Amino acid sequence: MEAQPRTAALAPAPVEVALLASVFVVAACGLVYELAAGALASYILGDSVLQFSTIIGTYLFAMGIGSWLSRFFERQLPAHFLRIELLVALVGGSLPAVLFLANAYVPGSFRGLLYLLVLAVGVLVGLEIPLVMRILKRNVALKDLVSQVLTFDYLGALAVSIAFPLVLVPHLGLIRTGLLFGLMNAAVALWALWMFRFELRQFRAHAAACVATLGVLLAGFALAQQITTLTEEKLYQDPVVFAATSPYQRIIVTHGRMGHRLFLNGNLQFAERDEYRYHEALVHPAMAAHGGARKVAVLGGGDGMAVREILRYPSVESVTLVELDPNMTQLFSTHEALTRLNAGALTSPKVHIVNTDAFRWLQDSTDMFDVIVVDFPDPTNFSIGKLYTSSFYAALEQRLSASGYAVVQTTSPLVARQSFWTVAATIESAGLSVAPYHANVPSFGEWGFVIAGRRPYRMPAELPAGLRFLDRASLPQLFDFPRDMARVPAEVNRLSNQVLVTTYEREWGKVGQ
Repeated sequence: MEAQPRTAALAPAPVEVALLASVFVVAACGLVYELAAGALASYILGDSVLQFSTIIGTYLFAMGIGSWLSRFFERQLPAHFLRIELLVALVGGSLPAVLFLANAYVPGSFRGLLYLLVLAVGVLVGLEIPLVMRILKRNVALKDLVSQVLTFDYLGALAVSIAFPLVLVPHLGLIRTGLLFGLMNAAVALWALWMFRFELRQFRAHAAACVATLGVLLAGFALAQQITTLTEEKLYQDPVVFAATSPYQRIIVTHGRMGHRLFLNGNLQFAERDEYRYHEALVHPAMAAHGGARKVAVLGGGDGMAVREILRYPSVESVTLVELDPNMTQLFSTHEALTRLNAGALTSPKVHIVNTDAFRWLQDSTDMFDVIVVDFPDPTNFSIGKLYTSSFYAALEQRLSASGYAVVQTTSPLVARQSFWTVAATIESAGLSVAPYHANVPSFGEWGFVIAGRRPYRMPAELPAGLRFLDRASLPQLFDFPRDMARVPAEVNRLSNQVLVTTYEREWGKVGQ
């Protein structure tokens, strides 16, 4: 005959309060693991909307399985709850670290492991709340039980949804954030060990499991920076000299045989060895053609390289740099090696830095500009894709002076031919004349740009002295497209459809196949 639980020594009120507090923690931890999986998937696989959608769907499905499985736990509920907390702590807490390591050391395993871990965490989290409710049912009426548990569950989710992007990831990073919340799950298990010590049949075994789990998670937390450095140096091949996680992106700067290289969310933005080719091609065809630009805006380009090229023109009186991430402009304004690359451009008295969303800034601004340089990352997700839409270019057109030019970097016309001409067609839909061109940048391959204006583009009579790539004789060749890059029919990219993002994903996805 099963021994009756010895609960007489436990006052109902403390148990009830502690269990409800654990619901808050459990909900917070579960959501952190879900958000961490989604963030990692969007960093590594791209297309944040798709990744978050599939992660959330998989996680909720797994929670449903866990809730259904909870019916088979009939006896020793506190013991089952404690064990599940320890498993959630280990699997969920280590999830970011395991995925980072897998991506660096076991190429091709990331996607399968990602969904396997999300399923495992979801099933375990799905088991937690039903078990808590059944334990609480000893002392709480059903109607109060449901309302209290759900209230604390939702409050925990709310707290984490705000803290995750604003506090946790920027200050701790994904690996430490995961491990911290794993420790919180383990702390709930430790609490359960104490509160239900009279009911647990194998108290010493459970205590040892709690100590071992806490030890593993604490060791991981202490070694989180080494794990991050190890995986990123393996992934990027060169030593990492700067790494930071902002609310917007993961910023990595490496230094090796190609000099300094900048990566945002794992995507190469420039290599010191050949960045001059990209930035000369981006800036000078439009700036030189204008002939006397005084007010210039740069959208994106927080590294200051485009600003460096713009400041070659004596006619320039002011440059407004609109960069969403203040971490980028701070880094490239203060880091000694990086300020040498941009020639200290961001500290020039002519330069005014605005850290805000470029789309919103265009809509709110009343200033007019002679040249606008648009240097955004490629449209790998819908949040960036909005900066390549007809709505964005319509707002851009409103900020151009009558004789002004805008220039937009527009991915590779060779690898992503349809995407390139989609951007050109979208700019034309805003009523602007376009002049597409391309340049070879070894780090990227054949790369494309589009000049836009209210007047047709005319070749400049001269270029600034001291350029390393462009000259007046070779400039017209950039506007000549061979057959494999020639224009193809393309749909306009609108906010309501964002066809460019799916086209881009499809075309660049072929490269790795």
